[in-house]
Amino acid sequence: MDPLSRRKMLKAGGALGALGALGVAAPAQAQSLWTWSPSGSVAGAGAGVDPRWVWDEEADPLVASLLDRGDVPMVNQLLRGWTKNGQPLPAGLPADVHQFIERARVLPSWVDQGKLATAVQFNEKRGLYLGVLYGLASGMMSTVIPKEARAVYYSKGGADMKDRISKTAKLGYDIGTANAYQPDGSMIVTAVKTRLAHAGVRHLLPQSREWTDVAPEDIPISQRDLMVTWHSLPTTVMRKLNAWHVPIPARDSAAFLHLWQVAAHMLGIKDEYIPSSWSEANAQADQILDPVLAPTPEGIALADILLSLGKEIDAGLLSKPILGSFTRFMLGNQIANWLQIPRDLLWDSLLRSFWGPFIAVREALLPLPLAPECYWLFDEFLRKLALLFLSEGQSINIEIPVGNRDF
Repeated sequence: MDPLSRRKMLKAGGALGALGALGVAAPAQAQSLWTWSPSGSVAGAGAGVDPRWVWDEEADPLVASLLDRGDVPMVNQLLRGWTKNGQPLPAGLPADVHQFIERARVLPSWVDQGKLATAVQFNEKRGLYLGVLYGLASGMMSTVIPKEARAVYYSKGGADMKDRISKTAKLGYDIGTANAYQPDGSMIVTAVKTRLAHAGVRHLLPQSREWTDVAPEDIPISQRDLMVTWHSLPTTVMRKLNAWHVPIPARDSAAFLHLWQVAAHMLGIKDEYIPSSWSEANAQADQILDPVLAPTPEGIALADILLSLGKEIDAGLLSKPILGSFTRFMLGNQIANWLQIPRDLLWDSLLRSFWGPFIAVREALLPLPLAPECYWLFDEFLRKLALLFLSEGQSINIEIPVGNRDF
């Protein structure tokens, strides 16, 4: 495994230097040494290898072979028919693809069905918070995770961010359904297809001159990168819920963590890197998520695209300032300033003043008969409406890319 080359480090420095021209203060992005112990993982043990140098030893060679053979379009077309976890795989898949998916779709031996059932109840009660946080905390945070922002921007998905976000939103939707990991659910399908797509990006992105000119790494989406993204989701969500003083019983908190532990495994993350508890998750996030957050030209551009998604509805007159204020409220002034999000006196002050009381009222009504069910129906309507808008009424297909973004 080759260390980062001096050329790559100089390029990374040059990219950050460009931020000065944009008027953005760029913090250091040096990655700390990996010290988190695998004894704190769901595996309870492991080699302790820095996940920065670990990718996907099963999916990567498979997808590289598919690309070299020219079989990706055929595989993508066939896999469009695989939509449910327990559904037989489509006939005609290459034998190596069929064998890989059959292995990859198996839930880990440590899965706890009781915790998954509890997670369903948690999602029913707190679905609105989760939807807002997945979109406006986790989603916008991805634009200040430099490696992720560059990988998205220069890969094929960066050319059509609405389509790209619809696929990310599908994962967030599928994991929150009552049957996420059951035979009639879709989360396993979504995770395995995402794993294959990641393998495609790993093979293709190093062929992009634009990406290699700015990326400090030689291969994108390492296991460490995947865990950084993972922490931008459940760890960040739980941190915000705690900051908002949402009363979450320990049983529900553990179940929500387990839901995402299983997701990590299904996405191809090795068990020795998946935290076994919230304390371990926070310790790992302190090491690999919080220190790497920083602005990049690519992230700023992506953030502007995300904040402008509502322009088809209102030309961005109302939606963009609201989304910008939500981002500032969720992630703080520093990140909002990095992303060049202007302050909005009206919406900034409204969120500061009324979000806390809104949560208090919603939580106070939870014990009432049928309140969780009513919350779930309303939240489900909003989630499906968002997916409908993002997908423009078309089915959402997560596929292996066949090229990078054209410039």
